Amino acid sequence: MPKRPSWDEYFMQLAHTVSTRATCLRRSVGAVIVRNRRILSTGYNGAPRGVPHCEEYGCDTTQRCQLAAHAEQNAIAQAAANGVSCEGGTLYVTCQPCNVCAKLIINSGIQRVVFEGDYPDPLAIELFSMAGVELLRIECGRLEPVTDRDG
Repeated sequence: MPKRPSWDEYFMQLAHTVSTRATCLRRSVGAVIVRNRRILSTGYNGAPRGVPHCEEYGCDTTQRCQLAAHAEQNAIAQAAANGVSCEGGTLYVTCQPCNVCAKLIINSGIQRVVFEGDYPDPLAIELFSMAGVELLRIECGRLEPVTDRDG
């Protein structure tokens, strides 16, 4: 019988599934917001509602995407659109949030961020630290705290 995943592993697996809906040609990112083991919202990176997807628009995949909203932004926007508070929640995301998303995550009331992989942004790490938001990297089922001293 396969090993039963921890809750953190389970929600990270769901974030990976959500990432398969991404419309950005350069990067597929998924996010899941959870509170008390209940899913509040999901999001993936892609063009805003009503805007052509990157494939239709003709994005340059060698450059940073200017069209797509980040997965974290879309998950928080979905929660807001449905009248769901993220206060006290945990965000699972398939890469480290950037500093722009970090500010939105902090202001949404999310208290814990679990990510996989890297998108090195020291300012994001510092912002989470200053705001008291727990930032954890998950690797091989283990959670490792990330602080601004980790560089």
